[in-house]
Amino acid sequence: MIQFIGDGIVVDIRVIPRAGRSGLAGVRGDRLLVRLNAPPVDGAANVELVAVIAAALGVPKRNVAIVAGERSRQKRVRVSGVDPATAESRLLKAGV
Repeated sequence: MIQFIGDGIVVDIRVIPRAGRSGLAGVRGDRLLVRLNAPPVDGAANVELVAVIAAALGVPKRNVAIVAGERSRQKRVRVSGVDPATAESRLLKAGV
């Protein structure tokens, strides 16, 4: 689910758009499950995903980028400026 890269991590994510509210919702299979209030139209869900992940990991939104799956529910998100141990502890605090 979380892989270390040179200056950060890559997280495998499954999104559920048009949810009642946005936030982390646990783990499904080997992916982090994220519920998004935004619809998957004109990139609105992707923008909201970046904001949710940045808030959960305590990094600026500019440090979060979708590297695969922009048009899919299964995505890979790159987060720079955080190490895997810190990311895991912050995700646990957020309820994952």
